[in-house]
Amino acid sequence: MPRFGAWGIKSMANIVQRMTFRLIGQLIVSSLLTLVSVLATGFLLAIVGKEIPVIREILNLVTRLVPDEVLIVMLALFFFILYMVLFNIRRYWYLASMLGAIRRIADGNFEEKLPIKQRNELGDLAEYINYLVMRLKTSLDEERNAEQTKNELITNVSHDLRTPLTSILGYLGLADGDRYRDEVELRHYVSIAYEKSKRLHVLINDLFEYTRMRHAKLPVKFCPLDLGELLNQLLVQSRLQLQEAGIEASFQQKEGNLMVNGDPNKLVRVFENLFSNAITYGRDGKRMEISAYRDGTAVVVDVTNYGEPIPSADLPYIFDRFYRVDKSRGDDSGGSGLGLAITKNIVELHGGVVSAESDWSRTCFSIRLPWAGGGA
Repeated sequence: MPRFGAWGIKSMANIVQRMTFRLIGQLIVSSLLTLVSVLATGFLLAIVGKEIPVIREILNLVTRLVPDEVLIVMLALFFFILYMVLFNIRRYWYLASMLGAIRRIADGNFEEKLPIKQRNELGDLAEYINYLVMRLKTSLDEERNAEQTKNELITNVSHDLRTPLTSILGYLGLADGDRYRDEVELRHYVSIAYEKSKRLHVLINDLFEYTRMRHAKLPVKFCPLDLGELLNQLLVQSRLQLQEAGIEASFQQKEGNLMVNGDPNKLVRVFENLFSNAITYGRDGKRMEISAYRDGTAVVVDVTNYGEPIPSADLPYIFDRFYRVDKSRGDDSGGSGLGLAITKNIVELHGGVVSAESDWSRTCFSIRLPWAGGGA
């Protein structure tokens, strides 16, 4: 990043001041060198004219055609221009190389960088242009990624909405066309359609909440709350669901003060998602462990299950929307693919970080939130 000032851009006054001082210095030095050169030239011509008759005749002819004063001025002007050009020749070559690089950038080669060879206003200009190109490239990349994300979102939403909707229409069509043997089969069709409708309702709600968070429109009402109490209440509320899944849950709180500033409803959604994930994918391990503790200025909550591990190739992507680890899972066994993405966004809205690690024995999701302090 360029060496910008307090507001991101160097002071224009400083640049103008440097240019002025450099120009004045070049004028002074060129004038002194010109004076020395004119005197030295006159002295050398006088000596050479005495020794070489031809040179003496040429000098006499020139002095008869051109007055001495004009000759001195012309000679001085020649030396002055020569020294000014010599002082700036590197800058001219540098400017030519910059123009070539700018032309290639204008042709779409955003990997091109202007060479920064001099610590002057041209070097500053090259630095600013490189920064501008970097920002432009980043902006274009973000725009392309946003377009790709939008297209993927439309594709995924279309697929995930179409699958349960197709089942609903199919079973309701069977019922509407009286294509069932008895009332038991009819109730079975209606029950399947109802379950698919509930899944569709969950998916739409998840999608709506995710898009609101992505566009920073989700209201967050911060207040002091004790994560230990919140986790205890959630475990009590989840007891029936855990029993039905055959999972034994335990909670360990290592410190008494686990206060954070957060939105209780949003944080409940975070831990409900993690509990649901552990119940859905960790039931083979029969255990879920929740551990809460302080780590410096953060409150950490670990939710660990002992079911099937997450492959290492999938770990970097599990918080992406619509990402499912097991691509072979049907829609009934898998989630909406938005739960962990929603979890990540809510935690980040609270200034926290969510991470996951998994090996052959366990899978652990960790939530780090800023500690709110308070009494011990």
